[in-house]
Amino acid sequence: MSKTQANCLLLLAAAFWGFGNVAQKTVLDHLDPLSAVGMRCLIAALMIAPLAMLERGRRFRPGYWMSLIKVSALFSISIAIQQVCYLGTSVTNASFLVSTATVMTPLAAWFLIGERPTAIVGLAAGMTLVGVLLLSGGLTASFSQGDLAAILSAACYALWMVELGRHMQTQGAPLTTAAAQFIVAAVITLPLGALHGNLSLAAISDAGPELAVLGIFSTAGAFGIQTIAQRFTSASHAAVIVSAESVFGAIGAAIFLSERLSPIGAVGAAVVLGAIILLSLSVHRNSQAGGGRVRNHPRYVDGQAAIKGRIRKLNEVRR
Repeated sequence: MSKTQANCLLLLAAAFWGFGNVAQKTVLDHLDPLSAVGMRCLIAALMIAPLAMLERGRRFRPGYWMSLIKVSALFSISIAIQQVCYLGTSVTNASFLVSTATVMTPLAAWFLIGERPTAIVGLAAGMTLVGVLLLSGGLTASFSQGDLAAILSAACYALWMVELGRHMQTQGAPLTTAAAQFIVAAVITLPLGALHGNLSLAAISDAGPELAVLGIFSTAGAFGIQTIAQRFTSASHAAVIVSAESVFGAIGAAIFLSERLSPIGAVGAAVVLGAIILLSLSVHRNSQAGGGRVRNHPRYVDGQAAIKGRIRKLNEVRR
């Protein structure tokens, strides 16, 4: 898979998340946050686990289990905090504030694994931050607890994306990784929802449509796509592209919940999209330039000439 294809898949995941944010809000009319997270992850695990069987028999590198545990734990924490934030903020604000993970991820990658952000990534991240601020009206109002939870969720997602990228590029097995994340999140949150929430068959039935959207598209589809795509692109690039979730979330909130963007918010949406396009074009250009540099490098040319010379000698010997 090329980086361009991976980026397109990440944009599709962002659409699933953005429109799914509406269901994240309305599901709370029937279930508490932990029960909602547990049920959506259980649905996703039931969908992905059979596919993960295709990866049976793989040999994993040392450190696989510890890496998988870290990725799954960070995923569980991030998705739980994100669901809690919808108790105290709107779909539009939550979508934009969670997108601040775009700015946090290159910094997290720099500090954790030494992946220095390029100038283009820094510019795209800065544009995204400006766009998010404009989309949220400049954040002139005081933060609610839901807003703060959304920012905390973004920080956790930034750490998760870095660890996920490192795990996928080292270990592979995307379906197994996705299934493990969903299973761990369900195992952690469902017992807590049963003990401290309102988890019941009646509540699950009432929340059925929202859980179907969240489990199939926002969890199995979107997180599964990201797990696969991050094997072929960096965490910083992935963070910028999936920040389009904020734009799709605003569109979904406008259509289904009658939330409206101000003119300033519309400018912010355009800035976010501009950042995504800038990064995608730069990745494509760099890939082409990198290929050209390798093909024109003197060592590459000399090596090709040597190989052709050996082939000619072998043909002469055979004759």
